[in-house]
Order: sequence, then structure tokens, then C-alpha cells
Amino acid sequence: MSGDGLLFEVINGLMEREDWREAMQIPLGILPGGSGNALAASVHHYSQSPPAWSEELLLSCGFLLCKGLVSPLDLVSVQLPSRRRLFSFLSLAWGFIADVDIESEKYRHMGAVRFLMGTLVRLASLRVYRGRLAFLPLEAEPEAPPTPRTARRTAARMKATAPGDPEHDRSHRPTLCPHPASALRCRSVPSPSTPTSTSPSPSPNHNCSEGINSNRNTTHCSAPAETDQTDNQTEIRPATQSDTQTDTETNNRTESQANARNDNRPDPPPASNTRSGTAVLDSLLPALDQPLPASWTVVSEEDFVLVLAMFQSHLAEDLWTAPGAAPDDGLIHLFYVTAGISRPALLRLFLAMEKGAHLDCDCPHLVYERVRALRLEPLSPHGAIAVDGEVVEYGPLQAQVHPGLARLICG
Repeated sequence: MSGDGLLFEVINGLMEREDWREAMQIPLGILPGGSGNALAASVHHYSQSPPAWSEELLLSCGFLLCKGLVSPLDLVSVQLPSRRRLFSFLSLAWGFIADVDIESEKYRHMGAVRFLMGTLVRLASLRVYRGRLAFLPLEAEPEAPPTPRTARRTAARMKATAPGDPEHDRSHRPTLCPHPASALRCRSVPSPSTPTSTSPSPSPNHNCSEGINSNRNTTHCSAPAETDQTDNQTEIRPATQSDTQTDTETNNRTESQANARNDNRPDPPPASNTRSGTAVLDSLLPALDQPLPASWTVVSEEDFVLVLAMFQSHLAEDLWTAPGAAPDDGLIHLFYVTAGISRPALLRLFLAMEKGAHLDCDCPHLVYERVRALRLEPLSPHGAIAVDGEVVEYGPLQAQVHPGLARLICG
């Protein structure tokens, strides 16, 4: 019996164990005992019961625990700037919502009313944050980050081709921006006839023709250079040409034999994708300081009022934030609100969120996407980022969903 914060600590403690696979098979249940009780409200919602609050929500969750029905629960791994990795079951917030969550701690003695007080205070002095946001859309085909094995194969392939060969010419075309200023910036310059952004078909949850913008001011990243990732650095391995034809043939035979032996060995995972005692790999995420694959979509550099990634249906007992979410849908429900929204419009969004109707509002500043991974790069020097309501270190981060990594008792 607790709030969402204690369960966050429990999950990350279990994931730290050497026997985390067995530990995470233990079904997790919750009785609402905190301020927000977002997971308890989500569990109640998944049982298709009418909305409930306070004592009624507690009674409903107790009944569901007695029934003992277990469902898979997705977890989202969050890579922080310090290379630390956390596992989240609820949300990731930056901007307005994170400010309200963290700054309202002083009103904790008021219970759930603390969030109302925090919202009113923050609306009175609305902040705008500058940053970059990128995500891997649900419809996109993921590209695996480069591994040492793929880098070795590329080096061997480049070494085996000579200038004048068509394959050599294709792989040695000059680039206009070999040194990107940021890992989130595009690394290719499209031709005049090539569109700079794409708009995939809207998700089934889009109910507004104009209110919810999909891929607003977005563009696609180019594929990253193939590199070797080691524990502490990323080393580029360019191919070299032998001085003589005899040396070339000898080196090719040697390289082929070495590759044959190395292909039988498992690839060592990137250091940023591993944690002590945890073998879950973030296969969709490159290193945090590396460019993103071409399948990712980059939101143009903008001013944001809030960025919110939801993994459950509710953000609080009375905030039905992601109406289409399920505990095992394998999705990150990404919302962001751009600068320019008025205070009354932002307040109307949160009032509509009580009934899950905020996606029906005619708000051009609200954007909703269903994604599998994301990267956030704050540019404002000050701010707050919250994971499951807990403040984490401020700076660039990225996240990926892992379907069915835990088990949840729900209806």
C-alpha cells in the first residue's frame, strides 16, 4: 500500500538483482496510499469499471488483488546523462508537469489537492523551455545501432573494394555536414525536390482534424556512421588500402578468417545500454552522444511548455492522460505542448483531461504521438525532469519501451 514512488523504487531494486529475471516474474500489485495514485487509477481503469476516487478506488484495487488476475507490464528504460539507467512504469515529464509534480511537494500534507495548488501557482508564472525532441514512430522500421561486428564487416568490405568500383564510389560519396553540431540535428541536406518532413498516418486515437498535430515541424535524421562502441569511447575505424596487390590479397584472406572467427562471438553491448546486474539491452537506442538512425523523427528546435511520455492510462486519480494506453501495449504515448499556448487554453486542456477528452480539444499547440523510443535534449540551463514522479538529473536522456518485462495484478 503506497504511492507510485515506492513502487518505482521496488522495480528498480529488483532490476538491480543478479536474478532479476526470476524476481520480475513476481506479480506486482498496488493499493493507493499516495497523493497521485496514478498506477492504481490505471489498474482500476483497465478493469473497465466506472471512475473511482479515494476510498472507492482503494476498495476496487483491493478487490482486484483478491481476484489475482495477472497481466504483462511494460517497462521503459531511461538512460541519463551520467550513463545511469532507470526503469519506469508510469511516466517521464519535462516542463510544466514536472514543475508541478516537484514543486508541489511542499503541499504534500494536503493530499491530492497539492497538484491543484501546484498547477495554479505554475499557471500564474508559466515557463517555457527550449530543447530538442526526437522519437522513433510506431510505424517506422527500427535500425539497430552499430556494433563492433558490423563495423568490422564494413571495414572488410571497404578494404576489399578499390577506387573506381561502383560499390566503392557509393560508399565514398562526400557529405555536406560530416561534423554535426548536435546528435539530434539532421546529417544530410535534402535536394529541392525532396520533402524535409514526413507525416505518417495519424494514430487511431486522433479525434481532432486540426486540434492534434502529428509530426508538426519534424524531419528525419540520417543514418549514423558505423562505429565501434567500447566501454568508454567510440572509435571510428576507417579502411586502409595495401601498398601492393600481394599485400591486399594477403590482408583480405586474413581479414576473412578473422571475421569468420569473430562472427561466432556475441557482440559486447554498448556501455550505455547495460547496468550492473541487468542484461536488458536497449536495442533501439544508439549511444547518447551518437547521431540517431534515419528511421527516427526529429521535432524542429522549438520552445516547449511541457513534454510528457506516458506508459499507463492515468497520470493521477483524476487525470485520464492516455485514453488508449494499456499495461502491455508496447508503446510510449508521447505528448508535447509547444510555446504560444495561452494560460486559459492550457487550463482547459487539464480540465478536459479529467475525462480523457483533451485529445478532442481544438488546441494547435498539443501534439500526440505513439512511439517506441525517444530522445530529449534540454537546452535551457535550468529545469526539472521527473521519472514516475521522482526528480532525476537534468540533461540529455533517451528512453525505450521493453514489452512485458514485469507482471502486474490488474482486472
